[in-house]
Order: sequence, then C-alpha cells, then structure tokens
Amino acid sequence: MAKVNIVRPGEGEILESGPARIRVLENGEHTEHRLGFAEITIPPGFPSPLQHRHAQHDEGFYVLKGTLRFTIGEDDYDAGPGTWVIVPTGAPHTFANPGDETAVMLNTFTPDLYIQYFRDFKALIDSGTPVNAETMTPLWKNYATEISTEYTS
Repeated sequence: MAKVNIVRPGEGEILESGPARIRVLENGEHTEHRLGFAEITIPPGFPSPLQHRHAQHDEGFYVLKGTLRFTIGEDDYDAGPGTWVIVPTGAPHTFANPGDETAVMLNTFTPDLYIQYFRDFKALIDSGTPVNAETMTPLWKNYATEISTEYTS
C-alpha cells in the first residue's frame, strides 16, 4: 500500500528566501516526483521576480490571503482569496504583492523539480549574492527556466 503523508500546521520544511517564507508541504517524495506543493507567505510590497518561463513543469497558484498581482506577458491580473492561476509550461509569468497586507498562496509544481530550486535560491540569498538577471540565469538554467527577456526591462 502507498504511504500517505500528512503535514500538519507548523510542520513541513521551512525555507526563508529574503522576506518570503516557503513551507514545503510535498517535496515529491510521496508522489513519485509528479507533484511538489508549497505554501508561500509574501510580505506587503514584495517585488516581482524577473518574468520567466518554465520548460519542464506547470505551476499553479491558489491565493488564500491578500491580493497578488500576476503578470502574464504584458497583462496584469490582481488575484484575491479563492483565485486559482495555472501557468502551463512555456508561459511567461511573474507575481508580486503590491498591497499593504501579507499574502499567502499555495503553489503547485508538476513535476516537483522546482522544490529544489527554492533550496538553491535560499542558498544564493544566504550567500549574499545579489539577485539579478546575471546571477539568476545559471540557477534557472538548472531548472529548465529562462528569463522572458521580451518582458524584462
């Protein structure tokens, strides 16, 4: 029988990358790496990561609290609690919390490869390396992700 995994409040791997907090709820270990799942807490005024696209995984976002601004190509969408955003492989996207309230979302990754990205990104932040296109490009390359240069100034 497959082993069921239960993650209770306060449990899960915690990754803090700068001001954002990521609580890994499923690292792929229990899904044969088909699914990764995390709860992400984003403080007010959190800027967008560089707009990017993934070549090997779909990404889903479900807003639990606050309002997040998703930028897909040139279009902005404000997403409040109860909103689901699915970003299929290849779609340029980013998100930010431009408001004055902390936002919380659930984030899915199919397959799970982006969970390790968050660990590597935390190591980059902890090393004191500045976060910019130059430092992110090699990291994202490891995860079949590229900066969407046509939407990045």
